[in-house]
Amino acid sequence: MSDPHDRALGALLGLAVGDALGMPTQSLSRSAIAERYGVVDRLLDGADDQPIAPKLPAGTVTDDTEQALLLARILLDHDGHVPARVFAGALETWEQDMIRRGSLDLLGPSTRRALTRLADGEPPELAGRDGVTNGAAMRVAPVGIAHTGPRLLDAVVESAVVTHHTAPGIAAAAAVATAVSAGVSGAGLPAALDAALDAARAGARRGGWAAGADVAARLDIAFRVLPGLDRAALADTVTDVVGTSVTATESVVAALGLAAALGDDPRAALVTAVSLGGDTDTVAAICGAVLGAVHGAAALPADLVGTVRRVNAPLLDPLDDVVEGLLRLRLPS
Repeated sequence: MSDPHDRALGALLGLAVGDALGMPTQSLSRSAIAERYGVVDRLLDGADDQPIAPKLPAGTVTDDTEQALLLARILLDHDGHVPARVFAGALETWEQDMIRRGSLDLLGPSTRRALTRLADGEPPELAGRDGVTNGAAMRVAPVGIAHTGPRLLDAVVESAVVTHHTAPGIAAAAAVATAVSAGVSGAGLPAALDAALDAARAGARRGGWAAGADVAARLDIAFRVLPGLDRAALADTVTDVVGTSVTATESVVAALGLAAALGDDPRAALVTAVSLGGDTDTVAAICGAVLGAVHGAAALPADLVGTVRRVNAPLLDPLDDVVEGLLRLRLPS
């Protein structure tokens, strides 16, 4: 069995690889992806007409990885905590940097709206009152590495409250962080996903009501139905029934459902995720984070990992030190 460092590193590398693999297909339809690329089983450049990532070199990560590592640095700087205003300021600075780089990959709708409210004087606990997208879940993997046990849900809420203080936003983030945390602790995939389901139920009680389906209820169905499908039926069901939009009740359920169905083969899970259309980079990033935590970095596709680490070297070179710091936070004080 791999060691905690390998599993924690696997969570962040799995996130980055899924993110980069999905970069060229994000916001495209499944049919457009199939027509242009077929099955996306390799790292590709962002096309000139890519809606969010035009002309990015193959292997480049996007906001999922960048914001996850931003959150990791805040955890390290604040003894495992995420002060709401510090995090909000860091997200604003990150977006300005993205604008200077000429990127179209900026803050998502829930986060942008929440930070505007915060700047207008609203308190942090109210700013994210209608954040139902997947932003909190996409970046939460470092929280799962840094925390375990009773502290974990509180830490997830801290990381989500300023932008996604809703039942679906927190439930989705809690499910992802808990699956990652369980993997780092040595759990196998079934146990990690069972823990994620319980966490989604608990997380929903920590956020405000928002109209829409329940994350835990949808995860429960996905975990029972998706693993029994062949690859074609799986892709159809995730696309047409689960959904792959930016809403937490769709994309996070899709990501964890693909992990449940194809979790013994991380490459197959990620290739399927990025070929389905919609928020492909986030679906694949979350799926990759969970599978990396469960199986360890050594189980991830070595060719993809090598390219992603090389292309994003300034961002990913410190990854081993980040992992060590997060694991030190995980130790009981």
